[in-house]
Amino acid sequence: MTHHTHLPIELLSVRGNKVLDLLPFRQRAVDGAVLISNDFGDHLFLSNDEYKAILHGDLANDDPLRDRLKAGNFLARELDRDAITARLQEKYRFLRAGPSLHIFVVTLRCNHTCQYCHASRARMDQPDVDMSIETAERCVDFAFETTSPSLTIEFQGGEPLANWPVVEHIIEYARQKNALAGKSLMFALVTNLSLMDEEKLAYLIDRRVQICTSLDGPADLHDGQRIWKDGKSHDTTVDWIHRINQHYVEAGMDPHLYHIEALPTITRQTLKRGHELVEHYANLGCRSIFLRNLDPFGWGAAVKNRLGYTMEDFLAFYRDTFLHIVEMNRNGQDMVERTAALLFSKIIGNVEPNYLDIRSPCGAGIGQLAYNHDGRLFTCDEGRMVDRSGDDCFQIGQVGTDNYREVVSSPTVRSMVMASTLEGQPGCANCVYKPWCGVCPVHNYCEQGSIHGRMADSTYCQKHMGIFDFLMERIHRADPFEMALFQRWATPRGQPHYVHEAEAL
Repeated sequence: MTHHTHLPIELLSVRGNKVLDLLPFRQRAVDGAVLISNDFGDHLFLSNDEYKAILHGDLANDDPLRDRLKAGNFLARELDRDAITARLQEKYRFLRAGPSLHIFVVTLRCNHTCQYCHASRARMDQPDVDMSIETAERCVDFAFETTSPSLTIEFQGGEPLANWPVVEHIIEYARQKNALAGKSLMFALVTNLSLMDEEKLAYLIDRRVQICTSLDGPADLHDGQRIWKDGKSHDTTVDWIHRINQHYVEAGMDPHLYHIEALPTITRQTLKRGHELVEHYANLGCRSIFLRNLDPFGWGAAVKNRLGYTMEDFLAFYRDTFLHIVEMNRNGQDMVERTAALLFSKIIGNVEPNYLDIRSPCGAGIGQLAYNHDGRLFTCDEGRMVDRSGDDCFQIGQVGTDNYREVVSSPTVRSMVMASTLEGQPGCANCVYKPWCGVCPVHNYCEQGSIHGRMADSTYCQKHMGIFDFLMERIHRADPFEMALFQRWATPRGQPHYVHEAEAL
């Protein structure tokens, strides 16, 4: 039986002359213990007897549990308010920044026919879905209006290399703009690598563009899902992974930080092959893997019957694969599971990684903007994918027509903020995982027809609740090796090589 408790502003438990001034907390039964958390992001595991003791105030002044509660910021009269204020200001610093991630969809054309395609790609013989040079410059101009001191331009598609001249022009134009703007500028490219060549790679390496690709596992699994009629997708992807990583090694860069990022999409065919999947990544020199489930965006919803699975099945896959990754590390193979690393950074690292999909409020319109090939603006890339299905409800403007202030303060952006602020979500407000969680209004809309959603019926909530329960269980049971491993995963490391500070051109 799972319980949630959100106690009043102060809970004064009195027995005789003993007073325990508890701050508000939430609780949940996890792994035979009682997990409690507060809004600052602290947590403790209590035995049932300890939990009853704090509710009844049965703690002597010298009880060790009182010291644990003090250290965990659960006692009102022992709280270091200045330190807590500084922590909360850092946690929510993104609210003062503005959109930092700007996703440029430079084309919808793609030469792959991925069975689960979220982007709803167009055929290669449809050049009318390419972004023009004029539109590209207007998009860059708009992106530089952001009040954020950092700016990442991420090239998406379709396959962005199919419109290579515009990718190249955007990079050069943005670098020129930044010579005056003085922002911390980064570029990222999401590509299937099939149109890569040595000239393009040399340019991307020289311009310090972070490269990301998709790899669904061994050849039969990858090629069966990521269909490319003109070649063997797996072999081409793996070849370029090796070549790109070799460039970083030859440049003397830390391979733990600098390597091509590869992502799998988990389908029904992957569920029984989790160990094989991560070992394939490890054999290619990949040091991290992001175990992500199918989303209900684009064509993802249409192939659910063929590729989909229940959330219970995905969580079973996740738990089993996670434990295998831990054992790989115990045996000397360095591998990180990215979802766990993000959540560990929040839970035990006391760091807000600003991952836009799992934060409150989410990044839609205030942390990211998506730029369609025709210059239409969307709250996020997921909102743009909904538009490809014929529903433009997440469109918030048009470059060259609408100004920055109108777009980021539009009613649609305000609605997305309200829908993803957990204090206003029934079920979320009282959940023990609220300090570290977030919701996706677009996911709610696609699955349930409302950006607010119903968390009790949401697979998004079911997934995160299941992962949080599992990771908290692992923290509770962790031996010294595992705790050190989780701490290492929770420690963010910057990638300064990719950052372009203002420079004279």
